[in-house]
Amino acid sequence: MQSKPLTLKILDIACVLILAIATYLALIYAPEEAVMGQVQRVFYFHIGTAWTGLLGFLFAAGLGITYLVKQDLKWDIAEVAAVEISAVFFFITIVLGSIWARPIWNTWWTWDPRLTTAAITELIYVAYFMLREGIEDPDRRARFGAVYTLIGGLSAPITFLSIRLFRTIHPVVIGSGDPNAQGTFAMTPHMEVAFFFGLFAFTVIFIDLFWNRIRMGQLAAKVEQMKLNLMH
Repeated sequence: MQSKPLTLKILDIACVLILAIATYLALIYAPEEAVMGQVQRVFYFHIGTAWTGLLGFLFAAGLGITYLVKQDLKWDIAEVAAVEISAVFFFITIVLGSIWARPIWNTWWTWDPRLTTAAITELIYVAYFMLREGIEDPDRRARFGAVYTLIGGLSAPITFLSIRLFRTIHPVVIGSGDPNAQGTFAMTPHMEVAFFFGLFAFTVIFIDLFWNRIRMGQLAAKVEQMKLNLMH
């Protein structure tokens, strides 16, 4: 495997610094929210991971389309990388949301439209990896993955729009929300800095992880091809 490019090494270091800054902004720089208190600080990472997770699922769908058009396995490798990172980020989103919900809603989980669609979305992509493992031929596996991510990608906009289309207790921080939402709050300028920097931070981290995961995927593909050659 080729040595890690200098640009990627720099990006790795930059991500550590960016995450440290995002943590400082969320935990110290942003003021304590008057009603929810300290637990509201979870929001800055909760939204950041949700943003990258949902966009990553849509990105994977685009990579799947590209594979179907190009029929080149490098696009399948990129697709798998995007899904894997997005699924991890979205799982973190769900966990952080539960931590926030416990003191605010007095429960770790409720089958609210947003939470329900989020859980379904996560399970869709967990199933993606399980089903891929059952297909040995790389080309058939790639075609399956491309179609799956294309269809599964529909869950991302449904999850995003759920709190705007249905009656829900989940707050909408930006834009008008349901009056029954529990936990809605107005952001101060300092909160906005922490919020938007969090979006930026997790976007950069996604790019860094995506690049690293593609390099791992390329190595795994070479090993798999060597095994197939030995079998034949």
